Amino acid sequence: MNIVMVIPTYWGRKRGDGYKTGDAIYDHPTPLDEEGTLIRLLKSLKILKDKNFEVVILAIPIATDLEDTMTKKILRTVEKIKEGVKFNLLFPNQVRKLKNILTEKRKDRYIPLIGYKGYPEVRNLGLIAARILSADLVIMIDDDEIFEDPFFIEKAKEFIGLEKDGKKVLGIGGYYINPNGNYNIKKEIKPWMAYWNKAQIMNQAFDKIIGQPPRYKLTPFVFGGNMIIHKELFTHIPFDPAITRGEDIDYLINARMFCYNIYLDNLLSIKHDPPPKFHPQWRQLREDIYRFIFEREKLRKQRPITGMQLVTPEDLDPYPGFFLRDDLEEKVFKSNMMLGMDAITSNDKETYYESMKNILISVTDAYPKNDPFENLLKLKEDWELLMHYLGEEKVKKEIKERLLFGL
Repeated sequence: MNIVMVIPTYWGRKRGDGYKTGDAIYDHPTPLDEEGTLIRLLKSLKILKDKNFEVVILAIPIATDLEDTMTKKILRTVEKIKEGVKFNLLFPNQVRKLKNILTEKRKDRYIPLIGYKGYPEVRNLGLIAARILSADLVIMIDDDEIFEDPFFIEKAKEFIGLEKDGKKVLGIGGYYINPNGNYNIKKEIKPWMAYWNKAQIMNQAFDKIIGQPPRYKLTPFVFGGNMIIHKELFTHIPFDPAITRGEDIDYLINARMFCYNIYLDNLLSIKHDPPPKFHPQWRQLREDIYRFIFEREKLRKQRPITGMQLVTPEDLDPYPGFFLRDDLEEKVFKSNMMLGMDAITSNDKETYYESMKNILISVTDAYPKNDPFENLLKLKEDWELLMHYLGEEKVKKEIKERLLFGL
C-alpha cells in the first residue's frame, strides 16, 4: 500500500508587520522571522515505528511577495530532518507550473480545481499531489501537531478498505489530544453563549463518538488534521472550495451524500498544540455563520439522484447537526444580541457594531449565491476527470519530472 502523508504549512509576514490588504487569512500562519511548528512536527516523525510512507509538504504563503523567503526557510527546515522518510515539497511556483502543463495539454477544464488560496483548495492540492505520487492512502496532518503514538501509521491503515455495515470503509477520522492530555475543548462559559455554546455541543459529540466504544463508529464530525482517505474516496470526492471554513466536516457531508461513510477511530489520536488565536469573538462567530448556512443550504437543496442518499441535520447530531436546523438564524440573532449587549457595558464599540452586522449577514450575504448542491455535482464530475487524467502513468511521470517534487 502506497501511503502519502500530506502536511500543509502556512506562512505569514514577520512578527509585527501585520496583515496587508489582499493577504490570505489563516488561523495562525507562522511569521517568517520565527521557527514555527513545522520543524517540531517533522522531528516527531522519528517516534513512528512504520516509516513506509512519503511526505508531501504544501508550502502556503499569505501573499506572493513572501514566496522566496518562505521557500528558503522551509528548505532549510526540511534539510535538518533525517528520519528515513522521503520528502516532497510543493511550492506556489510549482503549482503555477502544473497549471501551465495542463494548459499545454489542452486540459484547461481542470485548472480551476488547482490552487492554494483557502483551506479547501489547499486540501485538494494535497490530494492532487498524492494522486501524482500514486497514493493508495492519504494521511492528512497539520503542521501544528505532534506525533506521540509510535503505532500511528499501523492504526491508520489497519481498518481502511475493510467492510463495515456492508460497505467498504474508505475514510477514517482520528482525533486531537490537547496539551492538557484531553480531547475536550475547555472554554470559559459566558452569558452570550446561552444560544451558541459551540464548545459544549462539540464536547457532547466528542464524548459520544470518541469517549465510548466501539473503536470504530460512524461519525458526524472529522478533524482535517487527522484524516485517512483511501484513493477510492479521494479520486471521487473533493473538498468544496465554496466553503471558507469547516472544510473537513463539509467533506464528510459530501462523502455521505454519495454513500461513502467516514468512521472515527477512537484509538487514532495526535497531539494538537497550535499557537493561540487572536481573532475577536465576533469574527469567529461570523466564520461559523458563513459555514453553517452554506452547509445547511447544501442539505436543503438536495434532490433524489441515483447513487446518492439524502443527508439530514439529524444524521449529523450532535455536532454539527445542532447548527444546521431551521432555527439557525434565531440562534445567530440571540447570541449576537447578547454579545453586543455585553460589549456595550464594556464600551467595546467594535464588538457591538460587528455583532449587529453578524445578524444582518446571517439573512443576507451568508446565503450562497449559487445552488451549493448543484455546484457539488459539477465539482465532483470535473474532479473525477482530473483524478483519472492524473492517474495515467505517462502523465504522472512527466509531471513529477517537471515539478521536481522530491528532495
